[in-house]
Amino acid sequence: MSLSHVENALSARHSVRAFLPDPVPRADVERILRAARCAPSGANLQPGRFHALTGGPLSDLKDALARAIAADRPMVSEYSYFPKPMSAALKAKQRAAGYALYASLGIEKRDLAGRKAQFEANYRFFDAPVGIVVTIDPAMGKGCFMDLGLSLMAGLLTAEDLGYGTCGIGALANFADVVHGQMALDDNEMVVCGIALGHPDASAPVNATRTERDRLESFASLRGFSET
Repeated sequence: MSLSHVENALSARHSVRAFLPDPVPRADVERILRAARCAPSGANLQPGRFHALTGGPLSDLKDALARAIAADRPMVSEYSYFPKPMSAALKAKQRAAGYALYASLGIEKRDLAGRKAQFEANYRFFDAPVGIVVTIDPAMGKGCFMDLGLSLMAGLLTAEDLGYGTCGIGALANFADVVHGQMALDDNEMVVCGIALGHPDASAPVNATRTERDRLESFASLRGFSET
């Protein structure tokens, strides 16, 4: 059975962590963001905002984040991204993804400085020409976070279809206060994540990294269906 256009985009999309310096036209960024807003939304609340930055504004945000890191500023996340505590099974997945990433970069398990430097690349948006800051009103219910996730995926798939690479940056929320201050965000905007957007650097080994997905039988049950 051949894959559909959407299935091909889903299987091809992956986190890109090295980009070419080529700019992304405003029209393409607008197209991606409009597609993101087409995602399903309970009661049509359409939660979340997307702040797309390039050029000077993006450099200013990256500089502010770099200063915060250099000053050893405490991380202040406004929500918990991962479960606490994390189960052994989930921890194994997290470690496998991390090891695959570091292996592609030639960073050994005990190379703490190398791992730290790679993690800090999140706060440079992996040197992508476009960085997007995603926020949500913290008064929204948990279901609205699900709807925002649908919007994010719609945008990421559209970017993939247009030939761009992307990487979600959950770590951006670790310095939500810095982002707020630099961008003068409204008080009702909680920083959820960032997105790096641009043309992938096909020659970068890090972009060859792939993570495994669970097999269907491990996360789904199908009842009442025939075998054919």
